[in-house]
Amino acid sequence: MGNQVDKIKQSQQSYAEVPTVDPNGLDTEEGPRIGVSYIFSTDDEEQEGENRNIDGADKEHHTGTEHKHCDKSNEVDCAVYHRGDCIYEKSVKTAGMETYSPEILLNKCRAGDLVEFVITGQYPHWAVYVGDFQVVHLHRAEIKNSFLTEASQGRRCRIVNELYKFKALSAEMVVQNAMEQVGAKDRELSWRNSECFAAWCRFGKREFKMGGEIRIGKQPYRLKILMSDKHSRMLEFQCLEDLIMEKRRNDQVGRTSVVQDCYLIDGRTIVLKVIDLFSA
Repeated sequence: MGNQVDKIKQSQQSYAEVPTVDPNGLDTEEGPRIGVSYIFSTDDEEQEGENRNIDGADKEHHTGTEHKHCDKSNEVDCAVYHRGDCIYEKSVKTAGMETYSPEILLNKCRAGDLVEFVITGQYPHWAVYVGDFQVVHLHRAEIKNSFLTEASQGRRCRIVNELYKFKALSAEMVVQNAMEQVGAKDRELSWRNSECFAAWCRFGKREFKMGGEIRIGKQPYRLKILMSDKHSRMLEFQCLEDLIMEKRRNDQVGRTSVVQDCYLIDGRTIVLKVIDLFSA
C-alpha cells in the first residue's frame, strides 16, 4: 500500500478524483462513476511555464516550415454525453482526423471552420478560420487575429467542425462572433481556453463560457474515455466547461499516460490525480 501512496504523490496530473468505477474498466449504466470539478483550477492553457505559450509550444525557433511531431496513436479517443445524448465524439481512426501542414490546410479551410493545432505532449490549440488566410483565437489571455501559419507555430493542424454534435451557426455568424471578440483580454474574457472560445463562436452556446452553468446538483455530463475496444472509463461533471478542461488534460498527457495512471488498489480501479486548490 505504501508503494501505491508513493505513486499517488508522484502523479503529474493536476486534479483529484474519487475511485468509483468497475476495476475491469467496463462501462455499465448501473455502476457509480467518478465526479470531477475544476472550481478552483486555473486555465489549462496557462500552466506550461514562463518559457512556453498557452499551449505549451516554445516561444522561440518557430518558422512556417518547421513542423513538429504529432503521434496519432497516442491521442485519446473519447465521447461526451449530456443526459444520455452524445454531444462530442472523437476517434483518431476516422479519416476526418488526419492532420496537415498549415500550408496544405489553408486550401481546405472555409470561413467559419474550427481548426485544431496539435503536437504530442502539449495542449491542443483551437481557432476559428475567418477567411483571407487568417484565424481568430484565444492566445495568451487575449483574443487575437492571426495568420493561420503564424498561429500554428509549427504544429500540425486539422478541421474539427464535426467533433461537437451541436447545430452550427451560419458561417457569417461564426466569423462575426469571432471578430467581435478580437482585442478582448484578461478579465474581459469569458472562456478558459482556446477550445471553449472557438466552440462558442461556432455554436453560440453559453455552456462554453465561464460560469455558463451552475455547479450544483446532479452531474449531467459524462466523459467516456476509450481505453481499448472493450474497456473504458466514465467521469461525471456538473458543467461542460469542467469536462472540456479534463478532456484537454488527457489530450496533453496522451493515451499512454492516461492508461498508465489507472491502478488497482484493494480490488478497485483508481485514477491517480492531484489537485492544488490554491494554485495561482
